[in-house]
Amino acid sequence: MCLATVVGMLGGLSESTKTKIMETKIFYTKDQLSRYFGDFLAELTGKQEVVYIALSGGSTPENIFDVLSQEYKDSIRWDRLRFFWGDERCVPPDHAESNYRMTREHLFNHVPVSEEQIFRIKGELTPEEALKDYRRVLEETLPQKNGFPQFDVMVLGMGDDGHTASIFPHEISLWDSPNWCEIGTHPKTGQKRITLTGKVINNSRQIIFLVTGKNKAPKVDEILHQKGNYLDYPAARVDPRKSLWLLDQQAAQRSDD
Repeated sequence: MCLATVVGMLGGLSESTKTKIMETKIFYTKDQLSRYFGDFLAELTGKQEVVYIALSGGSTPENIFDVLSQEYKDSIRWDRLRFFWGDERCVPPDHAESNYRMTREHLFNHVPVSEEQIFRIKGELTPEEALKDYRRVLEETLPQKNGFPQFDVMVLGMGDDGHTASIFPHEISLWDSPNWCEIGTHPKTGQKRITLTGKVINNSRQIIFLVTGKNKAPKVDEILHQKGNYLDYPAARVDPRKSLWLLDQQAAQRSDD
């Protein structure tokens, strides 16, 4: 059950563009959020022959993948999905920190998905080689619009520092890069990651944020309610007209509540 649906407006728009541009759905539990996303994929794959989707890593997608593999094995048209990632750590595919490995263990091993449907970022290569390879994969596989690849669904998470994909606040200039993907650097560990850039993310047909946990609440509040220097956070740069934020009750908690 969805606890609430909130539709917001962003300021500074011309009269011709003042339409519904931000939607947030709040759920009591992670499982309820996961089922909403499962229903969304079931409906989309039921009416569209091929669906290009970029996945996210993290604990929230892990929970969602578990629900999808257990409850949606027969209702989602898995053969119609083409899987990519918004970012990946520069580690081998069997490494504990690999987004691909997490998806493999919690989803691909349990649903009818073939290897031909999976287009991973090759984190075992050098960052420069992985970047070049993923750029080639995107160019050869995805439809393009406006000179950039276009995903049907871009799934994003958000860190408690406001980062999304692997664009962190200290490297927010990567968001506006003219390139399709870039090499990001974790601000604390220095780990290199391959990430899609803002121009590709915002070129997607639908962008879905999956955010859970009380540690995310302060940044969610700042971004969705445009507080302070919220545009310093990469997650705030996502086109709100295409975005749907799926939050659990903890992540949706406002700082003034």
